[in-house]
Amino acid sequence: MLAVVTHKTRDRHDHGGVDHHDGHHDYDHDHHHDHKAPAAAWRHVRHALSEAVGGHSHDSADQVDQALEADAAGRRALVISLVGLAVTATLQAIVVVLSGSVALLGDTLHNFADALTAVPLLVAFALARRPPTKRFTYGYGRAEDLGGVFVVSMIALSSALAAYESIRRLIHPATVTHVWAVACAAVVGFLGNELVARYRIRVGHQIGSAALVADGLHARTDGFTSLAVLLGAGGVAIGWTWADPIVGLLITVAILGVLRSAVAQIAARLMDAVDPTLVDQASEAMRSVDGVNDVRELRIRWIGHTLRAEADLTVDPTISVATAHDLAHHAEEHLLTYVPRLTAATIHISPDGAHGR
Repeated sequence: MLAVVTHKTRDRHDHGGVDHHDGHHDYDHDHHHDHKAPAAAWRHVRHALSEAVGGHSHDSADQVDQALEADAAGRRALVISLVGLAVTATLQAIVVVLSGSVALLGDTLHNFADALTAVPLLVAFALARRPPTKRFTYGYGRAEDLGGVFVVSMIALSSALAAYESIRRLIHPATVTHVWAVACAAVVGFLGNELVARYRIRVGHQIGSAALVADGLHARTDGFTSLAVLLGAGGVAIGWTWADPIVGLLITVAILGVLRSAVAQIAARLMDAVDPTLVDQASEAMRSVDGVNDVRELRIRWIGHTLRAEADLTVDPTISVATAHDLAHHAEEHLLTYVPRLTAATIHISPDGAHGR
């Protein structure tokens, strides 16, 4: 009779992996795409060597390369956006000194704060590269989600500051000089924030980083604030002194909408939520292995911007332990090949019928 076999990949501290798949997958184990063959062959060779010396490591070279690529892309996006927003805020600060615009001052402070949110995320990305320990057995990838919580807090603070400034300006109107310069600075602020937002969101989606996407949404909120300054300056130019605070209140509502989206993304990560289609994709990948009868249980979770999987597969109870081990290894290969950003998997093999129906 078959003994229970558990097969686990060695956890990799270099996390990540950019999704290079187009959504169509051929799960026939004997008919991989040609470009997968060399990597699969190398994995088989390393598997045989590790077994010969009693090891159990089945790291995939292409997955590690993708992990490094994703991590580098995330850090590069944070550094570039930090510099871009710092330049934008500096240009606005010069106009604040010339015009005395309180609205533009608030927008400038928002942009400086947005630039600085890249710092805790850079720290989180650095922590994620550290190997697991006896205390943090899954590694430090979740530090990235904690950075996302900080970003969400900054978006909430931005909305509160925008509302406060708008109400204060309604109660205590102020004269703004050099309106044309204020308008130009507002345009610079909007364009700078929107470019940074698009860049962060695009890279965040590519590498699977909810924190980076949230940071991009934060930059977009500051772009809305800059737009409010522009519209307010236009109103002041034609004599509508109330235009600046009223538009500011409307933009506060828009920022709250962005906040809701960011909270939903970060909360989903903290609750270990994944796209259900990803679970279906992983299940089908393992069921396609000849000898696997069914996927009895499957769990997938995000660790920062990478995925881990734990699965229980049922097989014929009459096969040997060695055959069951090979099936677990093949199921792991299918997961690493066909599930984007998956870097580690634990495969448990159970005899069919052992756990009832």
